[in-house]
Amino acid sequence: MWLNNILETIGNTPLIKLNKITKDLPCTVLAKVEYFNPGNSIKDRMALKMVEEAEKSGKLKPGGIIIEGTSGNTGMGLALAGCVKGYKCIFVTTDKQSKEKADILKAVGAEVIVCPTNVEPSDPRSYYSVAARLAKEIPNSFHMNQYDNLANRDAHYETTGPELWEQTEGKITHLVIATGTGGTITGTAKYLKEKNPNIKIWAIDVYGSLLKKYHETGIVDMNEVHPYITEGIGEDFVPANYDMSLIDKFELVNDKDGAVMARRISKEEGIFVGYSSGTALQGLLQLKNELKKDDLVVVALPDHGSRYVGKVYNDQWMMERGFLDVKTFKDLVSGRGAKRLVTIDPKQTVAEVIELMKKYDIENVPVMNGEGIVGSLSESGLFKKILSNPEIKNEQVQTVMEKAYPVVPFDTPVERLSNLISKETGAVLSKDDSGNYHIVTKYDIIQSLAK
Repeated sequence: MWLNNILETIGNTPLIKLNKITKDLPCTVLAKVEYFNPGNSIKDRMALKMVEEAEKSGKLKPGGIIIEGTSGNTGMGLALAGCVKGYKCIFVTTDKQSKEKADILKAVGAEVIVCPTNVEPSDPRSYYSVAARLAKEIPNSFHMNQYDNLANRDAHYETTGPELWEQTEGKITHLVIATGTGGTITGTAKYLKEKNPNIKIWAIDVYGSLLKKYHETGIVDMNEVHPYITEGIGEDFVPANYDMSLIDKFELVNDKDGAVMARRISKEEGIFVGYSSGTALQGLLQLKNELKKDDLVVVALPDHGSRYVGKVYNDQWMMERGFLDVKTFKDLVSGRGAKRLVTIDPKQTVAEVIELMKKYDIENVPVMNGEGIVGSLSESGLFKKILSNPEIKNEQVQTVMEKAYPVVPFDTPVERLSNLISKETGAVLSKDDSGNYHIVTKYDIIQSLAK
C-alpha cells in the first residue's frame, strides 16, 4: 500500500536501546531517534501541525507564503509541507547555524536570509525581528512563530507523547530532552504526566541560555545570556510554548561536551546524530547518580548528523575550538627539542646522502636548495637505484631524487598524516611558527598510535 505524499511518513519513529555509552548506568536507556522523519528531525511533527492549524484558521491561504525564523530543522519541516501543499517559504536564520542547514533548505525550494547571532531578540537585525517584519511587509504571508505558536506543543502532545507511552508499554520513568522552543518537552511531558504524574521530565540546556534560571526562580535574567556554539537549543527569552510546571529539572551542558558526545553516539552506537543529541545524552550522564536500577529512560535524539559535517564532524573545526583532543604534527615533533632537520643539497652526491642516512639513522631525507623543498630521497628508493646501477653513488642528488614530500600545516591531525604517507611517499613536512621545517615519517606515526 502506498502513501499519498511525504508528509504521511512523519512520526512513528523508532525507539532504540543504547548499549555502549550508557553501559555504566544502572538503568535502561532508550533513544527516540527522530531523524527517521522525512526532514530528518523531530521538528517535522510541529511544522506540519502549525501549517494545518494556520490553514484551519484562515491565516495561511492557498498560494500563500510561509515565513519563519529557524535554526534549520523547523524550516525543513515547513519546506516539505510547502512543497506538498503549494506554499512558498522564506526562512530567516542566524550566522551560527551550519552551512549545510541553509543549503538543505535551499535544495527544497526555500529562500534563506542569514542574520547576526549576537544581537538582542528585540534588535531589528535579529532573526526574530526580521521574520516578524517580513510577515508584515509581504502580502499573503504568515509568520509561523514556532516559539509562541502553541500548535508546536500540541503536535507533541498528540504524537510524540502517545508514541513513547505505547513503545515503552507505559513503563517510561524519565524523559530527557535538549530544549529550545519548549514545544517538544512541554507537549510530550503533558501527555506523559497525564498518564503517570511520577514520570520525571529532565530538560537539558546549554550554558549561555537563560531557561534554567527562569525555571528555578521565575526571573528572566539577561546576565545569564552569552554566546554559545550549540545549535537548535537554548534561548535568550522564554517562548510561550513553555509550561515550566511540567519540567522537573534543568541541567546545563557546555558546547564542547555536547559536540564530543554527538561524535561518540555516531561512532559507538552507530546512530548518526546532530549536535543537540549529544547535548541531551551528555546531560543525562551528568545526572546518572539520580537514576535507579528499574528506571526506563527515554532520551530524544532530535536530528541527523549530516547537517553538522562541516562542524561537529569536522576535525579542524573541532580542534580550532579546543573541542577535540587529537595528536597533531606538532605533537609528534614536540619531544625532539632543537634538533635540526637533516636535509641535502641537490648538487651533493648520492654517496653523501648515504653517509648522512648512516650517521643519523634515518630513511628519508628532504632535498632543499636556497628556495625551499625541491625533492626527496628515501632509503628504499636509493636501494633499488643502486642495485640496478652501483655507479650512481657518484652522481648528483638532483639526477636521482624523488618527488618532494607533502608540506602540511603544523596542526594537521595524525589521522590526516597517515593518509598522506604511502609506499611512494615516506614522510610529511611542516613548518613551525619560526619558519623551521620538521619531518614526520611512517615510523613516527606508528609510534604515536601505539602509545
